[in-house]
Parts: sequence; structure tokens; C-alpha cells
Amino acid sequence: MTALLETPVRRSRRDWRLLWSAGAISSLGDGAFLAALPLLASTMTTDPQLIAGVTAWGTLPWLLAALPAGALADRLDARRTLSFVQLAQALLIGALAVLVMLRSGGILAVYAVAFAVGLAETLAKVSGQRLLPVVVDPAGLEKANGRQNAALFANRQFLGQPLGAFLFSVAAGLPFWVDVASFLVSALLVRSLSRSAPGVADRRALRSEIAAGVRWLASHPLLRTLSLLAGVANLANFLAMATFVLFVRDRLGVSDAAYGVVVALTGVGGVLGSFLSARIVGRFGGRRTVLTTLFVTPTAMIVLGLYAHDIVTLTALASITTFSASLWNVAVMSLRQRTVPAELMGRVASVGLLLAFGTQPIGALLGGLVAGWWGLAAPWIVAGVVRLVAAVASLRPLTRWPTSA
Repeated sequence: MTALLETPVRRSRRDWRLLWSAGAISSLGDGAFLAALPLLASTMTTDPQLIAGVTAWGTLPWLLAALPAGALADRLDARRTLSFVQLAQALLIGALAVLVMLRSGGILAVYAVAFAVGLAETLAKVSGQRLLPVVVDPAGLEKANGRQNAALFANRQFLGQPLGAFLFSVAAGLPFWVDVASFLVSALLVRSLSRSAPGVADRRALRSEIAAGVRWLASHPLLRTLSLLAGVANLANFLAMATFVLFVRDRLGVSDAAYGVVVALTGVGGVLGSFLSARIVGRFGGRRTVLTTLFVTPTAMIVLGLYAHDIVTLTALASITTFSASLWNVAVMSLRQRTVPAELMGRVASVGLLLAFGTQPIGALLGGLVAGWWGLAAPWIVAGVVRLVAAVASLRPLTRWPTSA
């Protein structure tokens, strides 16, 4: 009798380990890809606006496809969808790796692959958000989100990006093949889950389903404000980061391989914040944690733009921003997973992701323009000012944060 009662618990733990491992492995490949892509573009051009275009095209799908992706995710089985999309991403990046090896394509090919991979990511992200509450109990959401966030920062930024930059310096196609392998392994792990979030049969038109998610989020002042704040934050972040490869090369004078190390060091704060997030959010509450990050992050960005002329200063200030980002992500994501009805999770999440990530290509384009007009440090200062203004404007709506969260 005891063994029978323990079986669902063991199954849940197994599913959580599989889901976490899949995310950790794909994050490692993503890091290699994200480091190699701007390096590849920089071998084709030194124009800040063209370099920023790589980020703009890679994030444009969030602006164009996030809403239909959310509606589709609610209709489809989350486990099958996520594994299928990851296989498609492996094929796309494999095609780019072949082009790199053949020394063909060009900047337009880089843009095209970045866009296609980003398009697939919209559906993958929403499907992943639907899966987590299925394999984790509500009381463990902060801990689970913190561990996922830690894997994201550690593998994508701390390990994946220096690996990608190093491999690129050895052979330009290598980091892309690493990403292909990571997606294949991750897809297999996701397919091994014993549970999933099944699709919800709905005969309504896709537009009606999307509208239901929009209406729900629009009627919830707190989550609506947090989604808008995330949009401003990502606009500012991508404004600052779109020309980061040029900022590090020109201002710090580092090589391609060292660029990956610099990016990794900026993620130290993100990894630390992810491990401590559940404890910090539990101790101080979600509202106080979020309010603190709203003002700490932009201050660090402004100081970075003004005074970061060496690797130590740069990485210390950037680590403050990634530490704050980890706390924000865990607090806000856990609140959303507790608040949004399960049958609307994909659609509401997609509206939030549209607001949060849809501003990324705009920020990237603005970053290229600002860097071209006022220099490579200017995007960090402008980004910090934008985030400070948004923080002040959001103070009143954030008083609605429930005391139990």
C-alpha cells in the first residue's frame, strides 16, 4: 500500500528532473549559439546597426507570433509540442552550421536563421511554462523556478557563452553543432516525461481564444503592470546589449575567446540570484523583492555606462543587474503560475511574453542607433534612465501584490 502511494511522488520527481535536465542542456547549447551568432556577424560587418540587426531579427517573432503561439499551445499537448519544436530548432541551426562550414550565406542568412529559431522559441517557451505547474506542486514553485533560472544563467551565460566563443575561435561552425546536439538531447528528455499538459479542445476561432487571454490579463491590474514593466525592461536591456560585442572589443580590447569569458562573468550574479531567490522571496515577499530590483538594476546600468572601463568594473555592475533579474523572474513567474487558471495559462502567458519580449527587437534597433549617434557606452545610460522612469510610474499598481505571495 505504501509503495502504491509513493509511486505518483516518485513519478513527479522523475518528471521534474527530466524537465529540468532538458532545460539545462538546451540552455548550454543556446549559450554557445548566442555567443557565436554576433561573432559570426562581426566577421561580416563592423556596422553597429547591422550587428544589432541580428538581435532584432532573432527577437522579432515575439512581437509577431507570441499571441497565436499561446493559443496554439493551449490547444496542443505541451510535451509533444515542446519536443517537436526543439527538433525543428536543431534542423534550422544545423542548416546554418553547414552554411558556415561552406563559407556561404552572409548577413542575410544569419538574420533568416535567427528569425526562424526565434519563431520556434515562441511556441517552445509557452509550452514549457504550461509543463512546469504540472510536474511541480504549487508550494514548490519558487524553488523550481529558481532552479530553472539558475540552470538558465549558469549554462547559457556562465558556461555556454564562453564555450561558444572558444569553439568559434577554433572553428566557426563548432558552436552551432553543439547547439544542434543540445536540442536533440533535450527533445528526447521532454518526450520521456510521464505527464503532460494536454491540449484544450476549443471550436472557437483562434482570434477568439487569443482575445480571451488578452481580456484576462487586461482585467488583472497587477499582472498587467508587471508584464508592461517586463516589456520596458527588455527594451532597455536589448538597447544596451545589442552592441555589447563591440563595446567589449573596443572599450576593453578583448579577443573573441575572451569575449565569451566576459559574458560569462556578467552572469555570476544571475546564477547566485537564482539559487538564493526562493529564500529571498520567501523572507521579504514578492512585492518588496520586485520593488528593490526595479531601482537597483537601472542604477547599475547607468553607472556601468559611465565608469566601466575594465573587466572587473564591467562584470561587477553587470552581475548586479543579472542578480536582480533572477529575483524578479522567480517572484513574478511564481505569482503568475499561482494566479492564472490552468486552461488559460498558455494564452495569458503568451500575452505577457508579447509585452515582455516583443519590445526586444525595438530595443535592439534603438541600441544600434544610439551607439551610432553617441558612442558604445550611451546605450547603457539611456537604458538605465528608461527603466528608472518606468519604475517610478509603476509604484502605485504594485501595491496590489497579495500579502500571501
